[in-house]
Amino acid sequence: MITVPEARARILAPLRPTGTEIVGLAQAWNRVLAQDVTARLTQPPADVSAMDGYALRATDGPQGAVLHIVGEAPAGHPFAGTVAAGQAVRLFTGSVVPQGADCVVLQEDVVRDGGAITLREAARAGGHIRPRGQDFAQGARVLAAGRRLGARDIGLAAAANHAWLAVRRPPVVAILSTGDEIALPGEPVPAGGIISSNAHMLAALVRNAGGEPVVLPNAGDTQEAIAAAVASAPRMDLLVTTGGASVGEHDVVQAGLARLGFTLDFWKIAMRPGKPMISGALGGAAIGGGAIGGGAAGLVPVLGLPGNPVSAFVCAILFLVPAVERLLGLPSGAPRTVRARAGAAVRANDHRADHLRARLMPGEDGGLPVATAFERQDSGMLSVLVAADCLIVRAPHAAALAAGEMVEIIPISDFGF
Repeated sequence: MITVPEARARILAPLRPTGTEIVGLAQAWNRVLAQDVTARLTQPPADVSAMDGYALRATDGPQGAVLHIVGEAPAGHPFAGTVAAGQAVRLFTGSVVPQGADCVVLQEDVVRDGGAITLREAARAGGHIRPRGQDFAQGARVLAAGRRLGARDIGLAAAANHAWLAVRRPPVVAILSTGDEIALPGEPVPAGGIISSNAHMLAALVRNAGGEPVVLPNAGDTQEAIAAAVASAPRMDLLVTTGGASVGEHDVVQAGLARLGFTLDFWKIAMRPGKPMISGALGGAAIGGGAIGGGAAGLVPVLGLPGNPVSAFVCAILFLVPAVERLLGLPSGAPRTVRARAGAAVRANDHRADHLRARLMPGEDGGLPVATAFERQDSGMLSVLVAADCLIVRAPHAAALAAGEMVEIIPISDFGF
């Protein structure tokens, strides 16, 4: 068995970023920039007022000074003249500061009487003015390639006068559940059967990470069924199977994929849950629909996740999500961990890294949060996974811990759940 870090490194090493496509700003949220965004204009394009008030010369503005109003300049309608000694121009937030003026006095700091104002406070040179180019200058890089776009980024791209952006194409991730016992939600359940939950859970994880999931029809426990399901799949960057990843008589995923030129890299990881996980690659030419492949030399990477739903989830956040991120050209690696205190004693660990589902509560007096592992950690219990806020990560051969001692946790909320 190999370690979790080694497994992740071997999975990520052959992956290559997807190509680019152009999308409008309305479609750019959660997409990954493929090219730098440079400003097409200067923002603000001129000195503008930061507040509602009056533009004047600071030298004319001691406390108590009286100035005559010679004009009004709403945003988008600049004053055409020049502010001279003893004069002021009414401005509003975003108004262009007229020539001759070098400050803005707030409207609440003056007393207006018809066409004149009296200053309650002394004017200050540069006061309440946003200078030209304060935000960015034309030609400046405002967003760097490789950034996942959020609402703020889209706003900045729009302000820089970009209606379209070059982004990475979402990696297509085909998801295949296997097993004679599997029925899709809403279908009749066969004797001894169960409902398929993994494919839809994994699809949600992939979509949250920025990929495009394609859930394939379930394949039965024969080499022929698995090979046929994969061969009929659409173009894909990554294939994920769930179930049949072990070496029992009916665990036939590897044998079915071998019919399509599958090459195995590894299939056992020193972790709990999720030890039997397949990693390898398919020859793209053997797949119907013309596989595009996210791996080196046009191969289609394959992750074969365990069938137990908790095992599939843990393997997905440790390996599948980083793989999607690597295909998007993002920095990828181990999930983010934070420190917490154990809410109860934790026993010593064996040779496998452990990932305990736990509930997270605020710490006392603003201290570290408290993570308490659930008593039942069976890898088939989705209800416990849904109730969990985090995974307590236990290194191989970690010593026993008493309540209150430090632990590392992976927040489940990082994955959109």
